[in-house]
Amino acid sequence: MLYTKELAYAYPGSLPIRFPEIRVGAGQSLLISGESGCGKTTLLHMLAGLRRPSAGQVIIDDVHMTGLTSKEIDQFRGRHIGIVYQQPYFIQSISVLDNILLSPYATQHNEVENLATRLHVGKVLSRYPYQLSVGQQQRVTIARAMVNKPKVILADEPTSALDNKNCSAVLDLLLGEAQVNQAALIIVSHDDRLKSELKDSIQLNSIQN
Repeated sequence: MLYTKELAYAYPGSLPIRFPEIRVGAGQSLLISGESGCGKTTLLHMLAGLRRPSAGQVIIDDVHMTGLTSKEIDQFRGRHIGIVYQQPYFIQSISVLDNILLSPYATQHNEVENLATRLHVGKVLSRYPYQLSVGQQQRVTIARAMVNKPKVILADEPTSALDNKNCSAVLDLLLGEAQVNQAALIIVSHDDRLKSELKDSIQLNSIQN
């Protein structure tokens, strides 16, 4: 489903950060861990097509992302990649439901409602984002990432701001949605609580030269 080959990224004036090979199949999950500054978020952005690698390849469902134009990458991401950001971003002046439906590739209303119910936010769709708890906001973020039924789910520090109870709940939801959609799930995090829950993991070092 998703794999990388000889992936590297160089910031201006710096030596390239080189990343280990990644391979995640449909319905499988992978934890990418490491301290701040090791390149976790940079790697996530390359997998999502938000950054172009300096070298190497990102291949999703036999599509070579690095060979696409910027417009093609945007369209591919919208259709096939769901991103759960560390910090939830909402338009505060519209309802939770309308925030989820902002995606041009959103499913029908009844399917969104079923998804929200499965993620335990079905009763808050008519509320505004500022009326939600931190845990509810994270669940809505997951719903918005899943609304296009993605082939790949990328989660950036999805549990770092949550207590133990909500951490376990969010992880269970991510794993469950990956199974339902037969999507490849990749979580990047320095949250040590996840290591005991995810059997497949890659540890990034501070310097990858």
